[in-house]
Amino acid sequence: MNAINDAWVSAQDAGVLRLITAGSVDDGKSTLIGRLLYDSKGVFADQMASIARSKYKRVAVDEIDLSLLTDGLEAEREQGITIDVAYRYFATPLRKFIIADAPGHEQYTRNMVTGASTAQAAIVLVDASRAVDGTLLPQTKRHSALARLLGLSHIVVAVNKMDLVGWDADVFDRIRQSYAELAGKLGIAHFHTVPLSALKGDNVVAPSANTPWYEGPTLLSLLETLPGSRVLDDQPEARFFVQWVIRHGGHSSAHFRGYAGQLAGASLRVGDGVKVLPHGQQARVARLLRGELDIERAEGGESITIVLDKDIDVSRGDLIVPADAHVKLAREFEAEVCWLDQQVLNPARQYWLKQGTRLTQARFKTVHTRRDIHELQDVVAAGSLDMNDIGRVTLLTRDVLALDTYTDQPATGAFILIDAATHQTVAAGMVR
Repeated sequence: MNAINDAWVSAQDAGVLRLITAGSVDDGKSTLIGRLLYDSKGVFADQMASIARSKYKRVAVDEIDLSLLTDGLEAEREQGITIDVAYRYFATPLRKFIIADAPGHEQYTRNMVTGASTAQAAIVLVDASRAVDGTLLPQTKRHSALARLLGLSHIVVAVNKMDLVGWDADVFDRIRQSYAELAGKLGIAHFHTVPLSALKGDNVVAPSANTPWYEGPTLLSLLETLPGSRVLDDQPEARFFVQWVIRHGGHSSAHFRGYAGQLAGASLRVGDGVKVLPHGQQARVARLLRGELDIERAEGGESITIVLDKDIDVSRGDLIVPADAHVKLAREFEAEVCWLDQQVLNPARQYWLKQGTRLTQARFKTVHTRRDIHELQDVVAAGSLDMNDIGRVTLLTRDVLALDTYTDQPATGAFILIDAATHQTVAAGMVR
C-alpha cells in the first residue's frame, strides 16, 4: 500500500504545468485548447464523434469545431461563447498539463480570476485580424493586468488567426510591440510571443511553413520548457494551515495527535523548530507522515500530517511556520480585492473572511481606489466596488491573522470574502 502511495505522489509532481487562457471574446481560446488536445492525442474517439454531430458547429462542413471540446454548457454552444471555466487535462512525453479555458466577456471576468488563482502561466490570445494596427482590445489588457495581479510568472502571447492577415510578419511585429508597451506598464518582466492559427494548427504543436520569418518554438514546445512553479523573488518559507486535528489512542501516554493539511512554500524536516500562529507557542517536528508512511522531509505542495514533540494548543485554522519566521500578525490590513458579486460592495455589511482553513468575521474599513483597466491606473472608488472591479481596500477582522504579502507567499497572502447573509463568495483578495 505504501509503495502505491509513493508512486501516486511521484506522479503528481512529474512536471505538471497549470495554465489558463485569457483574452477577449472570439480570440479563439476554446479552439486553441481544442487544437492542443486534438494534436497531442488527448481526445477520445467518442468525444470527436460527439462534436462532429453537434448542431452548434461554427466551421465549414468538412472541418472540426474544436472549441466544442471545452464549451460544454448548452448555453455556451448555443451562443458560441465561453461562460464558465472549463478544465482539461492532457500530457506529452515531457510534461503533464492542466489547462483552464476562461471566458472572454467582461461580465465573466470573475470566472477568469478563479481560474487563474491556481495557474502558473497564462496564454493571452490576441486576434491578429482585429489588431492589424497593433491596437489591443480592452479585455486583453484586463486579463493581462489580472494575470500580473495574481502573480503569474509566465505569460505567453499567442497571436492567433494569422492566416486571416496573410501571415504578415509586420502585423505580428506591431502586436508584439504593443504588448511589450503594455507589459512595461503592468510590470510584466518577461513574455513570449508566438504567431499561430488555432483553427488550422500552424505553430501550435507542429511548426508552420507559413512563418519562415519566425524562428521561435511552437506553442507546445514552449509550454514544455516553462518552469513548473511561480517565480518568486525569494524562496518562500514553509507555511502549513492546519486543516484537521487527528487523534487516536485515547488519553494514554502514547496517544497520537497529528495535524493534517497541505504544506506550502519551502520544505519541512523532522527535528525542525516551528511555532504555531497566532498564539506563537513553539515546538519541534517529531514526525512527518504522508498517509501512513513516515517520511524525513516534506516538500511544498504535499499533503502531510505533522506530529509535534509536545502537546500545545493547535486547532483547525492555525498556521504552523518555522520558529524564526517573520510573519505579520494583524487585525487590520490593506489588500486588493476583485469584486465577484452582482450586488455591489456595501461597507455596512458583515462578511466572512476565509484564509487557508481559517475563518473569521471581517468588514471594510475603507475602499481606497478602483483600478481603471482601460487607463491602467487607480481612480477614486467612491466607497464601493461593482462586479468585476478591482480595488484597494482596508479590512478589519475579528481575529488576529497571520499575513504575508501575496507576492511573497500566496498561501497566506490570499483570501476570499463570503457574504454573511447570503453565503455567496463575493470577493477574492490579495494582501499587499
